[in-house]
Amino acid sequence: MLRRLAILAVLSLSGAVFASDLREAIEKDYDEYLWPLFDHFHRNPELSLIENETAARMAQELKAAGFKVTENVGGTGLVAMLENGDGPLVMMRADMDGLPVEEKSGLENASRKQQTDPITGNEVYTMHACGHDVHITSLVGTARQMAARKRDWSGTLMLIVQPAEERGMGARMMREDKVYERFGTPDYALAFHVSAGDVAGIVNVTEGSPYAGVDTVDIIIHGVGAHGASPHQGKDPIVLGAQIVLALQTLVSRELPPRDPGVVTVGSFHSGTKHNIISDEAHLQITVRNTKPETRKILLEGIERIAINMGRVAGLPEDKLPEVVLSNEGGPPTVNDAALARRLRAAWQDAMGDDRVVDNPPKGMGAEDFPHFTTNPAIPSVYWGIGGTPQADFDREAEGGEPVPSHHSPLFKISPEPSVTAGVESTVIALLELFNN
Repeated sequence: MLRRLAILAVLSLSGAVFASDLREAIEKDYDEYLWPLFDHFHRNPELSLIENETAARMAQELKAAGFKVTENVGGTGLVAMLENGDGPLVMMRADMDGLPVEEKSGLENASRKQQTDPITGNEVYTMHACGHDVHITSLVGTARQMAARKRDWSGTLMLIVQPAEERGMGARMMREDKVYERFGTPDYALAFHVSAGDVAGIVNVTEGSPYAGVDTVDIIIHGVGAHGASPHQGKDPIVLGAQIVLALQTLVSRELPPRDPGVVTVGSFHSGTKHNIISDEAHLQITVRNTKPETRKILLEGIERIAINMGRVAGLPEDKLPEVVLSNEGGPPTVNDAALARRLRAAWQDAMGDDRVVDNPPKGMGAEDFPHFTTNPAIPSVYWGIGGTPQADFDREAEGGEPVPSHHSPLFKISPEPSVTAGVESTVIALLELFNN
């Protein structure tokens, strides 16, 4: 009864008083605690699959906040649980991996860290070039706020620290490690991503698909090696590869309905060793993006059809036709539950103000592996954006000045204070809304 009365008392507070109290607490925590934590994560990014030090620090922080933490879930992943009476099980996820990029942002705390890439074996610079340092810092801030406000909500909070998002593998790895069978299937699932393309501190939420689905495809093109001066004696895989690359461009332009978005990008084309040698193999690496299963089917079937039949056009025998390999990296499109998105938008507008909540449609076909958490079984979920770039930077770009760097760029940078605090604020508001239904 006392808990129920406490919850009703919280709900009876005016939105302005609640918002002011929450924002003041988050800003104080940022100044005293979260900024040094963000600074640490930004200086020390780790690559997908080997986020060992990051995971250890996150486990330390979440345990200190009062959560029961299980480590090594799906590799380096963490699951942190806080049980607080009867109510729904709500999951909030943050990804933690960096990228093999040398940071050239000019920031005082720019990363100089290097690691051995577990996939390629190469020693590379590492960088948080996609803002995952914001995500995990905000998750710690959220944990601290929710633990301090246990009288204000009832239910079970599940925080997931996910590895290997940049390779599209981490969410699947955690599901394969039976994360839901071990810790419970959430009633709701939440996540956000900081965005260099939005004004710092705003919340961007859509009822549609904020992120595309992605597939990673390799085409291995076999040929017959020969001297560069005697091309008639071989079958040139570079010429065949070039023909395949050009033919693939017709998939989006001529096989998809004009209002159905899709992307087929050949990101890598490797073959040969010397000017005057016709190689016997070429390798294409392709990323494929879509926003619905029907589009995905058209694109993947089309890639295989074009590659194999272009091999036949080139006169290759059946046992030397191109091989099309679909990897397990990637996932389906991220699609927000429309009713839940409307509900959370209303809660954010009430607490944060209409001017801080927008619905800006995505400009590109960026992808996420978060849907592996929200499909099979289907879980109502919302994935929102947090703006990370000061308005002054957009104004300068509009006037012909330095452009705002994109994600995955060595120049990428966001403004940490408004990004982290808005990440914590929006997450806490969403959680209290769902726990206090």
